[in-house]
Amino acid sequence: MTRAELLDELRPLVEERKWTEIRDRVADWPAAELAELLVQARPLDRILLFRAFPRELAGEVFAELGREARDQLLADLTDEETKAIIREMEPDDRTQMLEELPGEVVQRLLNFLSGEELKEARTLLGYPEDSVGRLMTPDYVMVRPDWTVGRALEHIRDREGDYETVNVVYVVGKDGVLRDAIGLRRLIMAQEEDLVETLVRGPLITMQANDDQEDAVRAMQRYDLAVLPVVNDRQMLLGIVTADDVLDVVEEEVTEDFHKMAPVGLMKSSVLEAGVYMLWRARVGWLLVLVFMNVFSGAGIEYFEDTLAATIALAFFLPLLIDSGGNAGSQAATLMVRALATGEVKLRNWLQLVGKEIFVSTFLGMTMAAGVMAIASFRAPEVIPVVGITMVLVVTVGSLIGTALPFLLTRLKLDPATASAPLITSLADIAGVLIYFSVARAILGV
Repeated sequence: MTRAELLDELRPLVEERKWTEIRDRVADWPAAELAELLVQARPLDRILLFRAFPRELAGEVFAELGREARDQLLADLTDEETKAIIREMEPDDRTQMLEELPGEVVQRLLNFLSGEELKEARTLLGYPEDSVGRLMTPDYVMVRPDWTVGRALEHIRDREGDYETVNVVYVVGKDGVLRDAIGLRRLIMAQEEDLVETLVRGPLITMQANDDQEDAVRAMQRYDLAVLPVVNDRQMLLGIVTADDVLDVVEEEVTEDFHKMAPVGLMKSSVLEAGVYMLWRARVGWLLVLVFMNVFSGAGIEYFEDTLAATIALAFFLPLLIDSGGNAGSQAATLMVRALATGEVKLRNWLQLVGKEIFVSTFLGMTMAAGVMAIASFRAPEVIPVVGITMVLVVTVGSLIGTALPFLLTRLKLDPATASAPLITSLADIAGVLIYFSVARAILGV
């Protein structure tokens, strides 16, 4: 059954107020699917459907909703309903939601939490934005090294519902120091009378709470981890980061990089949920910047107006040559931004990569020059050497701009994704105009 079909079935049940039947129909559906269902429902049906969900399921569904949909539900729910939902959410999901809300709303929601939950939420919110501490959950499985395997398994069974995941069991000494992380399978396969400390192996991959979230992503990818422990500077276990949290970070980072490469301002909402003003505001700033940058290209053409007037055939090849330099620069920038983001290359590698790019871009320019010279042989033979030399130069210069700019931004502590394709294209356009007409003036003697 599709979401649309389920929605068609639920709508008459909502109108007839058959809440029990609604609960039965949605019981086996994943929370993410139900969140999409709510987004597609009519506003009045949305709040009534949400109120019909079982409390625990409602908390999971609420965590899956986008920002706009969450804000709308918070406005429609009573304080008691909001309190129940907030308390049912996982700590990491609750933290992610709270950090997106205005301060006065956050304070109101914090008042709904119990003493222990409030302490937990304030602790997670106290870590820097985009830090691992904001991402972690304190709901992990902990056992003592001096326990028997049987006692550890009994402990896990008694409190199974309190954990984010039971796939990994953490061995923590009485001093709070993390000793090891044991896979549940290894624990189950051991003899019940064995001590947990006999299963300790090490070494252990951990993260500090103040580390950047992207470092956690890279660590989990490199070491193929489903769960990553978070410790303080004394190696005391503070919480864990799970794979689903990391996937959220990856999605956010990729979206942010795509927006910067476009370039588009950062948006908290999806394109579907965003209003006209938000979309306009996200795009207009960079477009205005690029308009003013392109003025320099126009000024360059005006400066060489006499050269263009003397050999009108130059105008035919102008867009072709200029765009080639911008395209080559965008290619090089994409490769460098991706390599820097994944840690494949470091800032110290800039000279090596720029040197390599000189050879690569020169060969690319020569290959493309052969094509444009062949076109010129039919269209305007007198400019064959001009377009050939220009093509090699503009492709080389554009590629070097695209390679060097991400490293420069990284050196200035800025996000290399800011070296967006339109920005590099604009810089390459300005350089291309100057190169093209300078070469034409020198060769044609105009």
